[in-house]
Amino acid sequence: MLAAYIWHWWIGLIMLLAGGAATVGLIGGYLKQVSAQRYPGGKRQREQEL
Repeated sequence: MLAAYIWHWWIGLIMLLAGGAATVGLIGGYLKQVSAQRYPGGKRQREQEL
């Protein structure tokens, strides 16, 4: 039974890290999209200057 406890602990840790990485990725993608609309750069900015 000790092996089952250790196995579940590692699965839980991996799932926790994956969930945290997914959350950080979603928040980062959202902020990138919102800031790109607010502060356009690259092609958009060059088109507006012309």
